[in-house]
Amino acid sequence: MATKGEAIRKEARVATEVVVGFSPAIVSAPFILRCAALLIDYFLITSVPVLFLLFARSLGDDGSNLLSGDLNNLGWLIAVLIGLADLILLPVLIGQSVGKLLTGTRIVSKDGNESSISRILLRQTVGYFVTLLTFGLGFLIAAFNSSGRSLHDLLFGTMVIQAKKEPIIR
Repeated sequence: MATKGEAIRKEARVATEVVVGFSPAIVSAPFILRCAALLIDYFLITSVPVLFLLFARSLGDDGSNLLSGDLNNLGWLIAVLIGLADLILLPVLIGQSVGKLLTGTRIVSKDGNESSISRILLRQTVGYFVTLLTFGLGFLIAAFNSSGRSLHDLLFGTMVIQAKKEPIIR
């Protein structure tokens, strides 16, 4: 006879999280919500060097001396680290940047399952670079695409959804 702990471990093995009622047209994140997530990420990254610059100026650093820009340089270094964590590390680990987390959206594969680490890594690096090369037009595709997928989503088989995952027992 199985103990209670063994029964819980067995139940934990068969419970998986899936997007309930997955239909790309229904669960795709609205374009305006994707824009809000992008603005949150942008604000998070750009606010650090601005705050450090303002702090340095309040201490009398006018930026004329090359060696006196230490606070400004520290602000930029922190901004780069936050940007890497927010735009690459978090999406790879949890499928969401801070902006997506706050707006309730997430990156999944186009069939609604968890996307692979390599796919999200390529989406967040190569895909964003290609989208930037189009001067943002690759992002605007999501506004006119029925599935709400932008260029970097189309290139790497992902999509951004606004859906709740619920555990189901299989």
